[in-house]
Amino acid sequence: MAGNGTGGPWGNGGNRGSGNNGGGGDRPPSSGGQGPDLDDLVRKGQEQLRVLMGGKGGDNKNASPNGGGSGIGFGGFGLILIAVFGIWVFNSFYRVDTSEQSVELFFGGYYKTGNEGLNFAPWPVVTKTILPVTRENSEDIGVGRGARADEGLMLTGDENIVDIDFQVVWNITDAQQFLFNLQDPKETIRAVSESAMREIIARSNLSPILNKDRGAITIELKKLIQDTLDTYGTDRSGNVSGSGINIIRVNLLGANPPREVIDAFREVQAAEQTRDTLEKQADAYSNRVVAEARGKAAQLMEQAEGYRAQTINEAEGEASRFIAVFNEYAKAPEVTRKRLYLETIEKVYSNVNKVIIDENSTGQGVVPYLPLNELTKQKTGGN
Repeated sequence: MAGNGTGGPWGNGGNRGSGNNGGGGDRPPSSGGQGPDLDDLVRKGQEQLRVLMGGKGGDNKNASPNGGGSGIGFGGFGLILIAVFGIWVFNSFYRVDTSEQSVELFFGGYYKTGNEGLNFAPWPVVTKTILPVTRENSEDIGVGRGARADEGLMLTGDENIVDIDFQVVWNITDAQQFLFNLQDPKETIRAVSESAMREIIARSNLSPILNKDRGAITIELKKLIQDTLDTYGTDRSGNVSGSGINIIRVNLLGANPPREVIDAFREVQAAEQTRDTLEKQADAYSNRVVAEARGKAAQLMEQAEGYRAQTINEAEGEASRFIAVFNEYAKAPEVTRKRLYLETIEKVYSNVNKVIIDENSTGQGVVPYLPLNELTKQKTGGN
């Protein structure tokens, strides 16, 4: 038995080039000889595995009929041990990238969170789950009418129906909370997002939603979804730990009336725009007319004030002049009376055509009159 042994786990790996198929093949190679190559080792290992599994040793003519079986079994068992060890090492060591987080489970329960880099979790007692935490995930709600036909139809505060399509973009911040606090994270995000949007739309009127309040809606919606998700889950002490989800942004893809009434709604919108245009034109006309009326009123007031001041000044001047004339008249009545008469006659006759008649003259009594003032005017006009 000892003389016919295999000489190691690989069996008759002796003098490969001797050409002797008998007992001489059991001799180990000399120290200066060439050992078995890799192909021969692989072939013999496959042969040993077949023998271990109940097959025959093939064309291994150098095996001993008595002691060969025990040698072949030991070699196959070693291969199995090596394979099992390799599988164990492969499943126990793992690597975590910078964009990932890992959670280790001890018989299905949370054990610890892995670190970045190479980690060791003795499989199968400890298993691991690796999650990408920097990758952006998205949930589309109302787009294309997914599972429910009324998913995007919402009631506004003024009792109108609006069709809202929006997208929620999120990532994972804590892998432990994400795995243990939520049973179905995607469905939870969809349910929370839809509920938050319905709450916001119920407080708003239809027109601002369709026109100018979209930015404010997305900001409020993002905050409301995040606050709601942060209240999910508790730690071992009973404190709220959160869901491990971060809402990156919310994209409002569309806000339109339902398809059944969209044509009528567009007509209403066009009528409202026409009304707004006419109202603005009327306001502009009113402002212009009122401004002009106020300007004219101010102008008339200024003219009246000027006329009043002029009349008062003239009256005061005339009164002062009359008093001065009266004082002179009191001193010399005859002279003053004659002067007043001549000044009055001069004032009356200065602007009329005159014909002088002499009552004492013979004939017709008409005195020729040379209109010097008319000649002066003609001469001035001729120049």
